[in-house]
Amino acid sequence: MTRPPLPPFTATTAAQKVRAAEDAWNTRDPERISLAYSEDSWWRNRSTFVQGRAAIVDLLTQKWERELDYRLIKELWAFTGDVIAVRFAYEYRDADGRWFRAHGNENWRFDEDGLMTHRHASINDVAIEDSERLFFWDAAGPRPADHPGLSDLGL
Repeated sequence: MTRPPLPPFTATTAAQKVRAAEDAWNTRDPERISLAYSEDSWWRNRSTFVQGRAAIVDLLTQKWERELDYRLIKELWAFTGDVIAVRFAYEYRDADGRWFRAHGNENWRFDEDGLMTHRHASINDVAIEDSERLFFWDAAGPRPADHPGLSDLGL
């Protein structure tokens, strides 16, 4: 199984990989998302460490049970060969209706088939008021092409 674009990355293919990841994560479908990772993919997500697709599915399932109305924007930060660095922000609400914006960075490493073998994610949550929300599009779908990215929003 291959997941183009494949390394070594160019500026264009790295940006395509980032947008494909963003679109997939915005579906909030853990099974679908897990297919972008190698069978033994290794993750650090905040302070949680997991390995393998089944563990990734479990982590993401639990994540979206807590993080409701999730909307994510990713932006390419840097790339070389088989590595991509991403910065991102996402908004979600908790079960009590409080809104948050999470900011973070991810470092990704890919195998020759374009599957991610390593994901290191550092994430910080900031409480926001409903009036401070910036990410508006239909839930569980991709960000529209005309919706501003992180740099355009000043994030």
